[in-house]
Amino acid sequence: MKTFQSFCRRMVPVLGLSLGLAVSPALAQDVAKPFVVPELQQWTATDGSFLPSTSSRITFIGGADAQLVATRFADSYQALTGMQLPVVKGKARPGDFAFQLRKLKGEADESYSLRIGNNVLAQAHDLRGLQWAASTLLQLTRQDKALPCGEANDAPRYAMRGFMMDCGRKFIPMSYLRSLVKTMAYYKMNTLQIHLNDNGFRQFFGNDWSKTQAAFRLECDTYPGLTAKDGSYSKAEFIALQALADSCGVEIIPEIDVPAHTLAFTQYKPEIGSEEYGMDHLDLFKQETYDFCDGLFREYLEGKEPVFRGKRVHIGTDEYSNAKKEVVEKFRYFTDRYIRFVEQYGKQAVLWGSLTHAKGDTPVKSDNVLMHSWSNDYANPLEMKELGYRLISIPDGYVYIVPAAGYYYDYLNCQYLYEHWTPAVVGRERLEEGDPCLEGGMFAVWNDHCGNGISVTDIHDRLFPALQTMATKCWSGASVTLPYATYNTLRAALGEAPGENESGRVPGGYTQAEVKAGSLLPLEQAGYGHTVSFTIEAQPEAKGTELFRSERAVFYLSDPRSGRLGFERDGYLNTFNYRLPTEGKVEIAVECTNRQTVLYVNGKKREVLAPLTLVAFQEKDLIDFQTDPASAKPQMYNPRAKMYYQRTLSFPLRQAGPFKSRITQLQVKENHD
Repeated sequence: MKTFQSFCRRMVPVLGLSLGLAVSPALAQDVAKPFVVPELQQWTATDGSFLPSTSSRITFIGGADAQLVATRFADSYQALTGMQLPVVKGKARPGDFAFQLRKLKGEADESYSLRIGNNVLAQAHDLRGLQWAASTLLQLTRQDKALPCGEANDAPRYAMRGFMMDCGRKFIPMSYLRSLVKTMAYYKMNTLQIHLNDNGFRQFFGNDWSKTQAAFRLECDTYPGLTAKDGSYSKAEFIALQALADSCGVEIIPEIDVPAHTLAFTQYKPEIGSEEYGMDHLDLFKQETYDFCDGLFREYLEGKEPVFRGKRVHIGTDEYSNAKKEVVEKFRYFTDRYIRFVEQYGKQAVLWGSLTHAKGDTPVKSDNVLMHSWSNDYANPLEMKELGYRLISIPDGYVYIVPAAGYYYDYLNCQYLYEHWTPAVVGRERLEEGDPCLEGGMFAVWNDHCGNGISVTDIHDRLFPALQTMATKCWSGASVTLPYATYNTLRAALGEAPGENESGRVPGGYTQAEVKAGSLLPLEQAGYGHTVSFTIEAQPEAKGTELFRSERAVFYLSDPRSGRLGFERDGYLNTFNYRLPTEGKVEIAVECTNRQTVLYVNGKKREVLAPLTLVAFQEKDLIDFQTDPASAKPQMYNPRAKMYYQRTLSFPLRQAGPFKSRITQLQVKENHD
């Protein structure tokens, strides 16, 4: 493999760049600083490169945190290179990687330095900084095991860099959240907000609140039966997620969204719902509402070992009616009350900005309160700054992903964000870069359209390029140097955290002469951009016969309902209009993209499962694509409220099913345009 320096020498003249950050003075006009995401803030190059050998070690100085980073780096390095390097305490020798925690005055939080010469020395004064140094080294290693020699000094422009995941409207498996935390650390993103409760839109469910999908995703003892039946987190696994995230330098901010978006609570306890504004609003004039919310927050905040372990808790407070002054004043009282409630337990309160929308006389605490600045109409950032709030820039018109909804973004406009946006741009307002009131920036994934067939893989496909771009902009602000086209080409090669493959990438493809029933394969899945093909010597198969299974998907030779070829993932069953013969040989190929799933039979295109636009006006026209009869079933009677049902597939390949047919010539190929 060519060295990274050599790659840069070739790329600079091709791309017409003159970046001036070199691996040696003689090459100052030719070679860029090493590429990582987010990009290094300072780099001074020296001659040569560092290439570990079989005698190299990973050393650490600085106690348990330094040992933790060194040990995790060793595991990740082995996942990337196959080299298992021992982890030892003490000073580095030539050929070693060294991680050192040390205290120096004036160092910024999360800053780190790297010196790459005859060994590699990573230094920082806190765990996050040392973790980010390890992430930089891993990204460089993924591009070339020979690391460019030089010195880097790096620090973030903004303290908070992250995103929010709506787990209320769509259950996101814990396994995915754990994988996501590792990839966030790989890109120096330090905040994951988990939106634990929400509900669908009533017009999609026959305008009936009692039938509208709603969920609270966390185990609850105070209110037995409140926890969602279609997917939830136990307290133990939520605590474990926070522990994993903390060890990676990532903070989990749990969010219980009140007093709107609360249908899960009012379906459980109808008397606290608002008759005037809808059952997805709490009635702010009833004492029972406050008793309920007190009990709910208290369960996760109290005790020496609370469920919510981090320093921040999000209390919601968005999108309540401001039609009447008495309601506005009561909303402001409610907001102030729960800011102070979580503060009683030593937590910093975080909330969605709503106080321009709910302008009134009732005071709402602002000191040491963190506000999401998402809509200038709901909370003008200049007004909120004047009131004393700390702000998180998360403007809906720039950074809201709502998968396949037809509004906001399906995929973020990463080029525009990279070239024009920083956390200082909040909707129509622009603050100064580094304004003291500005804590940082985030983006959001809102799963508004419950029942639209979106899978976790669909969400990941949208989230991943956004994560890389937002990591860059929240770390560097306006100080990015590469043209977007160059950045976009190079960032794709960095992938997810070592050992993680939620995208289902199969570089170079895969072949297997024959697949035995019940056997395990060395792959989990083949994601979008792949075609999976195989030959079947058919035998009669019972309904529900599986060909392959992964953690989150099943591909059927004979689906459970109709006996056709099909697949199930995330609780949705999709079938092709094709049944296998009961005898004879047939060649099957399934092409998987992020928009559709295509079936080929004997080399000919048989069917395309593209998105369906669902609008149902009569009971007989209702379409149920969900496999669980107890699941929410969207019922669209409003022609303006369309739902775009997705039928994508990341092809499962972990384990073969108990089929009778003979499966041969399995091939996984990357699609090429």
